[in-house]
Amino acid sequence: MKRIAIVGDIGSGKSFVAKNFQYPIFNADREVNQIYNKNKFCFRKLRKALPDYIHSFPINKKNISEAILKNKKNLKKIIRIIHPEVRHRMSLFLKKNIKKKFVILDIPLFLENKLNKKNDILIFVDANKKKILKRLKKRKNFNLKLFKILLKFQLPLEIKKEKSQYIIKNNFTKKTIKNNIIKIKKKIKND
Repeated sequence: MKRIAIVGDIGSGKSFVAKNFQYPIFNADREVNQIYNKNKFCFRKLRKALPDYIHSFPINKKNISEAILKNKKNLKKIIRIIHPEVRHRMSLFLKKNIKKKFVILDIPLFLENKLNKKNDILIFVDANKKKILKRLKKRKNFNLKLFKILLKFQLPLEIKKEKSQYIIKNNFTKKTIKNNIIKIKKKIKND
């Protein structure tokens, strides 16, 4: 099984690119949402670590955001509790899909959390910063201050780009993305 990791900026279209490969996908953001909604063990740990913000189950993402906005150190507390569970779920996903030729890893902090392995195929989604911000501002619960805090946890884009074997220029049109993916799939299959 070859692991294909999609990396890039927040809001660059990584998940859209991942879906269009049509391989099994591990989506870390979706897993985090499931943890907030279904994992009482993590809820209890978060409630203990952030008693002023986490009160009821399922966890309201607004409360998570409030905790981070109030004190940046709270993000580190959240990461220490949530990331091990996400890693565990990724491990289960990889075991389940061991016989597949390819899997897609849609994990926002893939490189930052040192999840990459030597033979992983990295694809960088390159998108215009102004277009990204314009799209992010349309999201229901977008908060610029929170966005800037989260950006500080990411590697510089140039490093992500440098480590990637492929780059998809995302102009936010389906046709361009699909054409880029077709080309990359052909190259990957021939390697």
